[in-house]
Amino acid sequence: MLKQRLLTAAVLAPLLLWGILVLPSQTIAFVFAVIMLMGGWEWSALMGIRSPLRRALYIVLLSLAMWVAGWLSSLDEFLRSGLLFLVVVFWVAVLLWIRHYNNLPADRPERPGSKPSRLLMGVLGIVVLAPPWLALVMIHSAEPIGAYLTVYLMCLVWAADSGAYFAGRRWGKVKLAPRVSPGKSWEGVYGGLATASLLALIASLSFSLGWERAVPFILLSVVTVLFSIVGDLFESMIKRMSGVKDSGQLLPGHGGVLDRFDSLTAAAPVFCAGLVLQGMIN
Repeated sequence: MLKQRLLTAAVLAPLLLWGILVLPSQTIAFVFAVIMLMGGWEWSALMGIRSPLRRALYIVLLSLAMWVAGWLSSLDEFLRSGLLFLVVVFWVAVLLWIRHYNNLPADRPERPGSKPSRLLMGVLGIVVLAPPWLALVMIHSAEPIGAYLTVYLMCLVWAADSGAYFAGRRWGKVKLAPRVSPGKSWEGVYGGLATASLLALIASLSFSLGWERAVPFILLSVVTVLFSIVGDLFESMIKRMSGVKDSGQLLPGHGGVLDRFDSLTAAAPVFCAGLVLQGMIN
């Protein structure tokens, strides 16, 4: 499994990073839209929708939501920032939901009744998938370093995930959220944060940030990684409620698109909001 996972990443990651660096923002917006819509297709299955037509209708609805988010963000800078910060509040609420779910009694059945209604699941899918698309487009469109910031965000999330994986395998003892994701440990979290902090330090030097800007940038990177863990745990919780192991089988060794980009769903809006606060993008 690890060999297959590494092979898939070795093929797809460089291709994606190359595209981010060389393609114009309009094309990148389309690429990320396709990725999010593929995630929406998998989310519709987690909702319990089996009809291909109804799943396709959900994709149309998600597409419309992404278009509306992009249109609203183009109207006013304040409105665009407000949308991002509302999404950050949403992910804070998700963290509380995960904590509540994880603290349920061990003998309490996870189903039936624990899964949100199909309507609520549909709304959650839109809130989970549309904002990261908007955030990634905003970051990539920021001149002159938007493409490099987008690559950095990707590498930050992937580096933290890899650091957490290997640290957890080597030292993991204390479970992070055993009811939600039994394989994750606090030691893995520390390993991921250490890896991300090192990468953030290197990036701050590469971007030629003075210490007065480097310190907030590194802190933002750490907070982004913490929220990436929330995004990962949230998808794990939804899959557990839905009674499935993976969201799909598209990516060998990784599962579905959601399994690979779940961390980014929370990380991208948080990172984008932090960049706006720090004045690095508009």
